[in-house]
Amino acid sequence: MDLGLTDRVYVLTGASRGLGYATAQCLVADGARVVLSARRADEVAAATAALGGPDRAVGITADLADPATPGRLVEAAQQHFGRLDGALVSVGGPTPGSAASVDDEQWRHAFETVFLGSVRMVRTVAAALPDGGAIALVLSTSARAPVPGLGISNGLRPGLAGVAKDVADEYGPRGVRVVGLLPGRIMTDRNRELFAASGDPEQAQAEAEAGIPLRRIGEPAEFGRVAAFVLSPAASYLTGITLPVDGGALRGL
Repeated sequence: MDLGLTDRVYVLTGASRGLGYATAQCLVADGARVVLSARRADEVAAATAALGGPDRAVGITADLADPATPGRLVEAAQQHFGRLDGALVSVGGPTPGSAASVDDEQWRHAFETVFLGSVRMVRTVAAALPDGGAIALVLSTSARAPVPGLGISNGLRPGLAGVAKDVADEYGPRGVRVVGLLPGRIMTDRNRELFAASGDPEQAQAEAEAGIPLRRIGEPAEFGRVAAFVLSPAASYLTGITLPVDGGALRGL
């Protein structure tokens, strides 16, 4: 199946590793070009080199909490590749802990980065997209069901899912699509850290797998392939939805 990604250009935040990087790999493998960002310069440089260098990937060291970041990424895509066709908006997971145990400053920082940074990125990218453009927000299954020990995520991700639905309605008449992606347990550094924090990583992983119908943790590439499809012209009639990528863990229909 031809996804129609050849020579299309996408910006991806939080993409030097994890789900963002996995998506970048899948996009590039299908012929797209990418502009990726993350906060650590060394990781950005390594990721862009691994993706094929300046002919295929451009890296920008940036923080999504910085109001200037979305404009910088859009400008980089247009300057280096001459066009922009979409974006994957991915933000690192906020501080673990129950909603009642994290303090005001942790809530405030997460809101600025995870919530407001994502909203700002969506509206900036959408303003630059042509008919046929697409935006995917990397949220979490916590948008539908709380995840124990991730209170901030449980509070902010459902709000972002609502924002995604709202802007999908607004941008739809222009032919711009917006989709929320809900990764479940995917074996990223974030999940390794959460397993390690339990004190018994092997037991924590076994318990997590027992609650997944497929009985295993997902691989980043399994998420990346779904995200690449959602962003591609092959998914041209998908918008305003939240799509779980969780091995069947969510129990709702």
